[in-house]
Amino acid sequence: MARRRQRDQTIFFPWERGGGFFRGRGMTRAKLVGAAFGMALLLLLLGARERKKTGVRSTAATIGVVRGAVDAYRADHERKCPASLDALKTEGYLGIEPIDAWGRPLRLTCPGRLDSEGYDLTSDGPDGEIGGLDRVE
Repeated sequence: MARRRQRDQTIFFPWERGGGFFRGRGMTRAKLVGAAFGMALLLLLLGARERKKTGVRSTAATIGVVRGAVDAYRADHERKCPASLDALKTEGYLGIEPIDAWGRPLRLTCPGRLDSEGYDLTSDGPDGEIGGLDRVE
């Protein structure tokens, strides 16, 4: 009896094939370097976005504290607004410095734009433009 001859394997998995665009040109490391560069770029972009969002959240928290101090001042002074936010600090209504996360002072506008009996307390936002599109209220 003769032995049967073993056939060559005809089914290949993708990782068993010998070649590809980069491998055929001697650029196997180019994929790795490109992937590492893309990942670093992605991390930088996500980090910048997260820093901006953290600044907005921090400024919103500061505005909440200052808003409480302004409300307390108005309750004690017949609904009149303080002359400035520094007046709140000197009179003891405010224990923190009224600045946003980017180091600029908060803006108090009395009477407010929408409510003539109230006030507006805003930050200029990350770009620092007065009344810009990225202001924090």
